[in-house]
Amino acid sequence: MIRCLLTIALLAATPLARADDRQIAYGWDLVEANCSRCHAVTLSDRSPHADAPAFRLLSRRCPIEALAEALAEGLSTGHPDMPEFVASPAQIDAILAYIRSINP
Repeated sequence: MIRCLLTIALLAATPLARADDRQIAYGWDLVEANCSRCHAVTLSDRSPHADAPAFRLLSRRCPIEALAEALAEGLSTGHPDMPEFVASPAQIDAILAYIRSINP
């Protein structure tokens, strides 16, 4: 009986893990395309723009969830040269999932 319950639990969790992985991958695609010209977007790269914070360190500056509203309204004040970026709700979820995945 316990083995059956464990199997069911593992099978039930697998699609969620894949969905989370897909969302993180989508978030990576978005930040790579829209943010990497200025920001460090991986665990080890350096920000090409001196005033652009590394995404892996964002949790030290503010709660990651606080970025959701800024992304929805049009993030444009991150650093002086930053272009305005407005994201859809699905894009926001993906970007935050990716950022959470690389923050301690």
